[in-house]
Amino acid sequence: MTGIEKKYGEGAELLWKDRKRYFGLPLSFTKYSLVKKPGAWVKVFLNVGLLSSRIDEINAYRICDIRMKQSLLGKMFNYGDIVLLSSDESQPTLLLKNIKNPYQVRELFSTVAEEQRKLNNIRVAEFHSHDD
Repeated sequence: MTGIEKKYGEGAELLWKDRKRYFGLPLSFTKYSLVKKPGAWVKVFLNVGLLSSRIDEINAYRICDIRMKQSLLGKMFNYGDIVLLSSDESQPTLLLKNIKNPYQVRELFSTVAEEQRKLNNIRVAEFHSHDD
């Protein structure tokens, strides 16, 4: 049994992981992961702490929109912020701060969220305000 399976159950697999970075280096106790439990769920986890931990999670199908922000330094060292906007009432936004390869990570989250919405027959309603 792998470490991921011990933590999340049999069959769980890690799709992506990273840490919050400082100047491109993973020198933090903030960890991010995207975990899949086949036939059950795909979730994004944010784990903060060393001696005690706080863990936040969002089901991938609840991700409605994804924003990415990158500073000049982030562009130089290939890191940036990803903000996941979700329909989860307890966690409407989840900030993945200073992660490596933000363009690829944004695309991964977008693809996984879309796949999970299709599997669960969930449609994201978009509302646009119109000025009359």
